[in-house]
Amino acid sequence: MIPFENTWPYERIGQDVYVHSCPFCHAANVLLPLKLKDLSELREGVKKLLVFPCCRNKETLVDADQDYLLAGRPLRRYGKE
Repeated sequence: MIPFENTWPYERIGQDVYVHSCPFCHAANVLLPLKLKDLSELREGVKKLLVFPCCRNKETLVDADQDYLLAGRPLRRYGKE
């Protein structure tokens, strides 16, 4: 079972991938350095290093679905999202 605390929601707008807020610095509407091709590779099992452009925090992505990115460690703190 996939741990929910390791997921973070994202949105696709055209060819761009956004998150509503950064899980680290809480900056709003962050454009991620990911493209649709990267999301396809994540679904196929290729891990990706994601560096958030707002605060330069790094996270290893291990999977993605249509709505969520799955990280190798928890991104959510219960009650602090």
